[in-house]
Amino acid sequence: MAIKFEQHFIHMLPALQSKKNELHLYGYTSVTEEEIWTYCVHKKWRKKDVDAMRVFEIAKDILRISPAEFMTFTQIEEQREGNWFSDLNSEELQALLAPQKVENN
Repeated sequence: MAIKFEQHFIHMLPALQSKKNELHLYGYTSVTEEEIWTYCVHKKWRKKDVDAMRVFEIAKDILRISPAEFMTFTQIEEQREGNWFSDLNSEELQALLAPQKVENN
């Protein structure tokens, strides 16, 4: 299956490059073909058998990606994978997570 996915990726490079260029026009200049492919695999086709899809269906799905849906997906994935506290050392993290004393007046 991985080999077919790789073959599909190679065959779909023109569509992926076209979508990348479109996203660049909208200001998303860091988007790559691989990121678009990852979006399709993990979002658009997560419940589909890509090996059973026809070439025109794969190309159509790639070309129909809207900038908004792609960016929403990438932002959600970054939040899921990101370590929000990576800039803190262990002492700062401990101070942040330590229970606070509440004063009663």
